[in-house]
Amino acid sequence: MDWDALCFNVATLIAGVFVLDYGADKFIDHTVIIGRRLGISQTAIALLTAGAEWEELAVVVAAILQHRSPLALGNIIGSTISNILGAFSLGLLFYPHGLEFDRSAKLYSALLFLVTTLFVVLAFFNQFSRFVGGVLIAIFAIYVVSIIYAIYKGVASPPELSDSDSYGEYSGSDDGESVNHATISENDHLIENEHTPSSTDQRSRQSRSLTYHIFQLTLGFISLSLSGYILSHSAVTIADSLHFSGTVFGLTVVSFATTLPEKLVAILSGSRGHDGIMAATTAGSNIFLLTLCVGVVAVAGYQVQEADKIVLFELVVVWVSSLLLCAVIFLGMGRNAGLVLLAAYIGFLCLEFTVYRR
Repeated sequence: MDWDALCFNVATLIAGVFVLDYGADKFIDHTVIIGRRLGISQTAIALLTAGAEWEELAVVVAAILQHRSPLALGNIIGSTISNILGAFSLGLLFYPHGLEFDRSAKLYSALLFLVTTLFVVLAFFNQFSRFVGGVLIAIFAIYVVSIIYAIYKGVASPPELSDSDSYGEYSGSDDGESVNHATISENDHLIENEHTPSSTDQRSRQSRSLTYHIFQLTLGFISLSLSGYILSHSAVTIADSLHFSGTVFGLTVVSFATTLPEKLVAILSGSRGHDGIMAATTAGSNIFLLTLCVGVVAVAGYQVQEADKIVLFELVVVWVSSLLLCAVIFLGMGRNAGLVLLAAYIGFLCLEFTVYRR
């Protein structure tokens, strides 16, 4: 074993965690502010940003270029399970009070269930042809267009400010402006308009402030993507010496590392009461994985040996996880459901390393 390379990648993994913490904090804070300023659902914003798993796509492409398609597909399956049972469950555990997801969260969780069902059927019959890959990529394109259309037509229900929001319940970073300050400054602007003929300077400040928050949101999103890329590649280097089959390796080690951003976003958004961000990150990430990423694997030509075949147990876990996500979002389940999901994830990992190891 190359101990120098191992130590370097361990250090890289630790550094990636710090980048992850920085990016998640900025992303959540400024998503909330921009959503309230523009009257756009936090769910829709998160679907287009944190719900896009570009770092996962980078891992998939890298595995394909190394002729390791089973590792790519195993990572996709493991990440879809980890996003729900590992990340979403943590968000439920840290949520401070009763859950009530908006219509957008329910819509896209139902869409995820349909996409998951389609994927399970294709995987069970091993129908990952290039034509099927093209269809999955087309479904992803339609999905993105649907989000943009929902924002444009106002289908995504805008969030409602609670009393606690209006009086400054905000756990922000050191970026200067909080949600409370943003809300009060806008109200002051409306009041001053009644007594001041011209408010050009105030409008300019408002415009600069919104631009600032958009920039910070973008910076947070880039940090999240960068951290996912760092964590995944360092984890691959560290754990590749264990000589697992490609599928099991992707299902466990790589998928756990690549979904660390989703886990931290779920914890922070849950603890701050932003259920829309928590649901959108989970649903959007899995739709991205099961359409675009699986489509890329299929188009590249999926070739698998006997030891790397996906077993029925893994497909059942993927499908049941998606069903449980729908149940939690539609019924508004809380911490008890989070405990059940987390216990199921631990059980899944234990079975992968024991009964279903390959």
